[in-house]
Formats: sequence, structure tokens, C-alpha cells
Amino acid sequence: MDLARGARILRPEDPGYPLALKRIPDPPEKLHVMGKPAEGDILAVAIVGSRHPTPYGLHMARTLAGDLARAGITVVSGLARGVDMAAHRGALDAGGRTAAVLGCGLDIDYPRSAGELKRRIVRNGFLFTEFGNGTPPLPHHFPARNRIISGLSLGILVVEAGLRSGSLITARWALDQGREVMAVPGRADSPLSEGPINLIREGAAPVCGASDVIRTLNLDLSLPPKKQGASPDPVPALLSRGPCFPEEVSRSTGLPISRVLAELSRLLLEGKAEMDHSGAYYLK
Repeated sequence: MDLARGARILRPEDPGYPLALKRIPDPPEKLHVMGKPAEGDILAVAIVGSRHPTPYGLHMARTLAGDLARAGITVVSGLARGVDMAAHRGALDAGGRTAAVLGCGLDIDYPRSAGELKRRIVRNGFLFTEFGNGTPPLPHHFPARNRIISGLSLGILVVEAGLRSGSLITARWALDQGREVMAVPGRADSPLSEGPINLIREGAAPVCGASDVIRTLNLDLSLPPKKQGASPDPVPALLSRGPCFPEEVSRSTGLPISRVLAELSRLLLEGKAEMDHSGAYYLK
């Protein structure tokens, strides 16, 4: 995918340069952009986390991103494997907008084999970087990228992160920029819960659902009600036959993936279903 073709450069004085970035202490001097930032993107939340999450972490990232997108919030992340990609996909599957910030040039195939996801993001949001074409994804680029992820957002939400995770760097940037920091609680015995638990101990808002994010940010929004008429019964009926992945449930029931994820979340919270190590759901 030749993302460099058709890209444009935005500077702080240009129309379309994200307003939120103009307000941070060190805004990028120029952004290489694909897609179209919109005025409504100022209502944005970043979702970040581990590159090697558990099935629980992937589920929470997808579900939270989808619910926030349906409420009209743009989901921001860094297009890394794991939580980041799950958040981008969750927002897109819900019909919402998402923004991805890269730590390399637009013409670099990184992460590898993410071309289709990048195309979806360009069609339904924007993809950008402060690094010029040909710039590889060097390790020191990502802390700099993280300041843009937090700078674009009203707050950041950490979903699974070890104590040395780059997501905690994003959280520190968020605090320095006056953004809200939120975290999803996880299993107490999981190393990937150590980062979120420490953030919560230090004052981050715990988040179990999109309504917690909306409440923490004091947004005048409400989550859209569930559509009337379509019964949730097909989901547990299918799970009763054996473990299924969300995509399988969607194909078998004809329900959109966003609706399937919402129903699976409800079943988990009600204690009626569980998820195995592979990410498949089954009834208890």
C-alpha cells in the first residue's frame, strides 16, 4: 500500500491541523497525513495497551472502542499489534472514526501486513506521523509518538500493560498535558494488570465500560440504546453448542460484530459466559 502517495503535510497554522495538538507544549512542526481529520475529532479518547494482551485485554479494547465510537467519540491509538489494533478495529466495526499515530514514515510497511487496516482507517478517520517518508520505526520514535496520541485526546485509557510498557509513557505524557488518565482493572495475578493497577492506585479512574469514560470526562453524551426488536437470544443459543469466536457468532447469527461484542460483554458481566485462552467464548 503506497500510503505516501496522496499524503499531505499539515503545519500548525494550516486548516485541518488537529486543534488539540496546538494546545500541547511541543506540537509537531508538521504532520504527514492520510485521511481527513474532522472538527468532531476533538472529542477523542486514546486506547493503548500491551502488544501481547490476553484474550480479556483484546475483548475489552474492542468492546470499549466500539461503544465509545457509537457514542460519537473518535478512538485514537498507535496501530501497534495487540490492544492498539483491537481498538482501531472495534471503532471501525461500530461504524465510528479512529485515528492512528505512527512511529515511522507513512511509506513504511509497519506493522507488517496491516495494509487493509490502514486502508480502513484512512476511509474512516486519519493516519498520520511526524516522521517523513523512509523513516524506519526506531525505538526512540515511539515515546515521541506517544505524546501525540495523548495530545490528540481528552484522556487516555490503558488496557493491560506491564510495568515497563510504553503505554505508561503515554500516561505520563497525558498527565503532563493535563489529560485524564483511566485504566481497565484486570486479574490481580496477571503481570499485564500491574500497569493499570498502579495507575489506579495513583489516581487514575477505573473503567469497566464506556459509561465510565464518559462520566470521567464529564461529557454530555449518552450511549445509544440497544435497538428494539432484535433478540439477544441467538448469541447464547449459539454458544450453548460450544466455544465460538466473536466473528463466528456474527457470521452464524447475521448480527453485526459490534452487536455481538456487546452481547458477549453482557454475558460475561452477568457471569453467564466465560472466555478461554484462545479468545473463544462459551456458556458456563
